[in-house]
Amino acid sequence: MENQEKKNSAEVLRNLPSIDTLLRTETSAKLVGEVGAKHLAGLARLVTDSLRQELLEEITEKNNEIDAEKYSREILLKEAELRLEDSWRQEQNTSLQKVINASGVVIHTNLGRSPLSDLAKKAMLDVSGYCNLEYNIETGKRGKRGARAEHLLAELVEAESALIVNNCAAATILVLTALCKGGEAIISRGEMVEIGGDFRVPDVMIQSGAELVEVGTTNKTRASDYEKAITENTRMLVKVHPSNYRIIGFTAKPSIAELAQIAKRNDVLLYEDAGSGAMFDMSKYGLKDEPIIPDSVRDGADVVTFSGDKLLGGIQSGLIVGRGEVIEHIRKNPLYRALRVSKLVYAVLETALEAFRKETVMQDVPTLKMLAMTKAELKQRTWAFAHKLREKIGEDADLKFEIMDGKSVIGGGSAPAVQPQTTLFTIKHKDLSTSQLEERLRHSKPPVVTRILEDRVLIDLRTVAEDEEPILVDTLSSIKAE
Repeated sequence: MENQEKKNSAEVLRNLPSIDTLLRTETSAKLVGEVGAKHLAGLARLVTDSLRQELLEEITEKNNEIDAEKYSREILLKEAELRLEDSWRQEQNTSLQKVINASGVVIHTNLGRSPLSDLAKKAMLDVSGYCNLEYNIETGKRGKRGARAEHLLAELVEAESALIVNNCAAATILVLTALCKGGEAIISRGEMVEIGGDFRVPDVMIQSGAELVEVGTTNKTRASDYEKAITENTRMLVKVHPSNYRIIGFTAKPSIAELAQIAKRNDVLLYEDAGSGAMFDMSKYGLKDEPIIPDSVRDGADVVTFSGDKLLGGIQSGLIVGRGEVIEHIRKNPLYRALRVSKLVYAVLETALEAFRKETVMQDVPTLKMLAMTKAELKQRTWAFAHKLREKIGEDADLKFEIMDGKSVIGGGSAPAVQPQTTLFTIKHKDLSTSQLEERLRHSKPPVVTRILEDRVLIDLRTVAEDEEPILVDTLSSIKAE
């Protein structure tokens, strides 16, 4: 009996398909055009190796008592084909691809934050070949990189000059390195925050070579606390918008205007890291606590940094504005060259900034258009969407849906306490659990990202573009239990 068991185990291992056999299957023939012959062979090797390892573990676990009939050549080859196809699917899902954001989180960091406008997409395409990135068409000589975008930015925030780098963290490090390396930077303890992705303000300040000086307490810091801490080695006062962190109740903090007076009186700089970067008063949309960049400049900040996407609605970038001589000093720092942006970023930012200048931003910039949507508008859209889906699937479909009141989310670290009123489209399936339904949507083409609440999948059309609605209807109508 023992010899027979060992014979069965050996037979099972012999039944494993070779890499060459797997590569001659119909599945491989279908995949080779997408994957490439060399990479497909690598995937086939991984698949056969994993199958062999699993069989060896089962043989060991069952003391060689393994049923060879369950692991025939045909069965193992079919399993290898399925795994080969699944390996490629999983690899594809790690590539950047279009996603329908039905979650209601407007500035969704995991989904690329702010979607680009049609004008921005066209601008990127227009400059994707040769363009006048550093060429002055008027003179025929070398031009200034990003001149148009920087000019628009400075004009809109009423600053003397502007500079653009690849993200907000880069902007912070560049400002501190260029202006405060080897000197003291004074900051309130209540603003020593961590803002997502392990971005810790104290760590960034130390990395720049600035010496950190904390003043005040977590909940209360007064203007006098900053002034008392100033020494002959102090280079700047730093004010940080705490983004998605709030302290409420017994609190106090000085204004930019108050700190500007102290900085000027003591011949030091005032730097504000403003975070999301509201370009105008957005309190009518519920965004009451966001620093307004032109106000910060007007109130006396020497340099201000903020995001180029988020509330600006452009593309990931770090924007630096302020006094001309300060910005030029930052520009001359060698670190700037490592952090500067590409022609595509300049192109997108120009379209967003032009929309602000023309005062068409609430129509032209998708993020701000989404934030401006009223509950009544969303209710009308959601009922129309439900009607289209009902026409597609009929009355007796396995997919059941309802419409209910709910809340959207700003996201991106902006206004954490603000949740705009919305209308939600909720779905359930007769034969699928809520998690299975969410997974089916996530694995559709294109993937649909939703939320789950109280055993229902939620769809919020606030973050779904109107031209994506037909795709969403088709996706929902195609969901089957098998």
